[in-house]
Amino acid sequence: MRELLPLLPKPSRYLGIEEGSVHKPPDAARLRVGLAFPDMYEVGMSYLGQKILYAIINEREDWQAERVFTPCRDAGAVLREHKATLCTLESDTPLARLDVLGFSVTHELCYSNILYMLDLAGIPLRAADRKGPQPDGRPWPLILAGGGCTMAAEPLAPFVDAMNLGEAESLMPEVLEAVQKNRESGASREETLLALSRIPGVYVPEFFHENPDGSLTPLHAHHTKITRRVVPDMNNAPYPRRQPIPFGAVHNRLALEIARGCTRGCRFCQAGSVYRPARERGAKELRDLLEACLNETGFDDVSFLSLSTGDFSALKDLFMSTVDRCVREQVSVSLPSLRVGSIDDAIMGRMADIRRTGATLAPEAGSQRLRDVINKGIGEEDVILHVQKLFEHGWQQVKLYFMIGLPTETDDDLRAIVDLCRKARDAAGPGIKRLQITASVSPFVPKPHTPFQWEAQIPLEEIRRRIGVLLDAVKQEKRIKLRWHEPEMSSLEGVFSRGDRRLADVVESAYRKGAIFTSWIEGFSLDLWLEALAERGLTPGEYTRERSLDEPLPWEHLESGLNREFYLRERALALKEKTTSDCRYTTCHACGVCDTKAAPSRLDRLPGLPEWKPEAPAYRNRLNKTQRDQEAHTVSLDQSGRVIVRGQPEEQAPKAPGKTRPPALSPHLAVKAAQLRVTYMRKGPAAYLSQLEIQHIFERALRRADMPLTFSQGFHPLPLVSFGRALPVGVASENEWFSVFLREPRPLKESLEALNASLPGGVRVRAIEELPLDKKNADSPAERFVIRYIGPESARQAFMDAWRAVSGASSLAWRKEGKKSVRELDARRFFADIRCSGPDACTLDIDWSGGYVSPLALCLHALEAVGFPVALPHVLLTKIDRKE
Repeated sequence: MRELLPLLPKPSRYLGIEEGSVHKPPDAARLRVGLAFPDMYEVGMSYLGQKILYAIINEREDWQAERVFTPCRDAGAVLREHKATLCTLESDTPLARLDVLGFSVTHELCYSNILYMLDLAGIPLRAADRKGPQPDGRPWPLILAGGGCTMAAEPLAPFVDAMNLGEAESLMPEVLEAVQKNRESGASREETLLALSRIPGVYVPEFFHENPDGSLTPLHAHHTKITRRVVPDMNNAPYPRRQPIPFGAVHNRLALEIARGCTRGCRFCQAGSVYRPARERGAKELRDLLEACLNETGFDDVSFLSLSTGDFSALKDLFMSTVDRCVREQVSVSLPSLRVGSIDDAIMGRMADIRRTGATLAPEAGSQRLRDVINKGIGEEDVILHVQKLFEHGWQQVKLYFMIGLPTETDDDLRAIVDLCRKARDAAGPGIKRLQITASVSPFVPKPHTPFQWEAQIPLEEIRRRIGVLLDAVKQEKRIKLRWHEPEMSSLEGVFSRGDRRLADVVESAYRKGAIFTSWIEGFSLDLWLEALAERGLTPGEYTRERSLDEPLPWEHLESGLNREFYLRERALALKEKTTSDCRYTTCHACGVCDTKAAPSRLDRLPGLPEWKPEAPAYRNRLNKTQRDQEAHTVSLDQSGRVIVRGQPEEQAPKAPGKTRPPALSPHLAVKAAQLRVTYMRKGPAAYLSQLEIQHIFERALRRADMPLTFSQGFHPLPLVSFGRALPVGVASENEWFSVFLREPRPLKESLEALNASLPGGVRVRAIEELPLDKKNADSPAERFVIRYIGPESARQAFMDAWRAVSGASSLAWRKEGKKSVRELDARRFFADIRCSGPDACTLDIDWSGGYVSPLALCLHALEAVGFPVALPHVLLTKIDRKE
């Protein structure tokens, strides 16, 4: 794939040279593992699970873990056109030459992407077709699947050899040990799978026979009920201090996992079931991790990650003890997955000091009745109070997340969504000019291993009707915006979330029709999937219907740890509109996960797994309603629906903040004590980095090198770093520059060495010089390039003759089309000098005094204008120092 970089859209996705990536000698690894994420680079590089496995596997000197992501449609077409196969990022190794290829399966709509990646790799899609050797005699790589979705991924079963159920930190090393042992002993594929099936947490789909009714019959007595694996102690769970730093990602930040699992018991939430029991990392361990990870990565944004971050028992202690360190270096701290009412004013105030982006809360349902049905555990007053406090601290945009189609929902419940948004808007009071309440709506999808796993999903037309009800209700409301998830996509998700193995044929058929990137609205087509269903004699309604309590479920042989009796009890309480308390603070509800007096743990059936005895949290971070009443910090609604504050003296009642001002920047961060000009080169694969990616690389490298950066003022303070003229992607350079202001002087030699130790391969600092503080940096009006021919030998002389023709031409008309206009240019005018500098290279002096254009586009057009339309991969353009 490396040879095709000039042709691939956004080639930085395929470089594999990120700082923190691991490269080992090709012959050093006895076991080579591909960690595959079935989505694009930007999505996959935001996924913490892959980073954890990457670090664990690469800690072993004789194991090599490499990454691979799904190429976009255009990149896939380039691979097929040139008969190239999908390869790993780090070593450009074809996937078929790996020992293990493991897919992270995070949601149901990625199934066809897995087939797409296997197909691009030249690997047979079905496990049954991989039993024999490859044409060269090598065995096919073992195809594994892991991630939360594998607890009910029967539509994927015929395509994978084994699935890892549960948390992979403790499971994956054991699996790889078994694979390595069997490969080196010459064991057959069947013998290897049999060995894996004896490892607790490993599910081998072909060891279960599919019956006509969709149920499964185990074929081996030892492999009948597979129970997920869990990490017993989060303090001892590995976490990568050093990790690949993405060139670009959806969430380009340090995700620090502070806890795992949730005890809230929301009845729709699959993650709340399959990640139990709740476990926490200690605050001291987290502070040490944060310091080490920031030093290793240079990220300027930290996210404390958990299913319910506000429930972390030491959240206030952790946040307050780390936020000052982050503020000193302008590192933003975010707390995602906050439950309504789970953080206090002190935390909210410090968050406002760092940044004020939008805030998201999840009431899930508009009416209290429906919130009780789903066991959300919050009231309307909790929502209004939280929103009001956000406004008090300067937030102007609040998103409220809801689901529609929940069991027992009525149109009155739908209209209650808009009513709650209206009350949240009014809680702001007057004076907030940019006030915006956004109601984000997603259709409810019943999930396996939840109390609602038997419930029906409302049909597609009914989803559309209910969205129409909301649109009518919000039509006259000012400063309330309604957004919704695509009904067609949610409808398809509902089919596969509770699907059986019959859907495997549907996945393959839809893939053959072109259904990839199904979770992306661009290019999504429900019709392709409906056609594939119809071809197999299936309908969506067979899977979205209500299930009877006595019928077999396709996932019953996979044990989450929660028992059926608990699910049925919670379902019955939901239909009675009764809630269940949080077991972290009240009595045990005997769900089956923990080992308590109420019941033994179902997970204890696994040999070698420690007993679960959850400890009480250090203190309760979230105040209950009674405590809040005692502290006189509650809000209520009067008969007209207005928000009023009760229990406080009038002069202490919250007031609207009026015009929002940016957080104050610490004065020392704006000090300009030194200005440096840094000269650097970018060669080899680094030539395919964009200018924006280069800027982000150096900003993080400056942090990692402990350079005391000076910051700008305003809402989003940024380092005062200024780069020279941008080079196009695919052009190498030996002479680029940027300037940076520091708030403290640094020795230049030490700075150069520290920066070079923090940069990815192909990017190197050549020199650093100190400039006067008032010195303005500017690009040279002329630059020198070398263009080299690296294509077939037969055309080399024609290439050199073409440049002689360009040199002798008086003009070269160029009709250059831009995004909004067309420019009539003379390409010859840009070349101040052209001279041969070897048998296959020319040196070009290019004059930019008449305006700047892409030097690569200029050169390619000049060659085409004299009759030599060179193919892009056959030339290499490099900017050099004019002194040479």
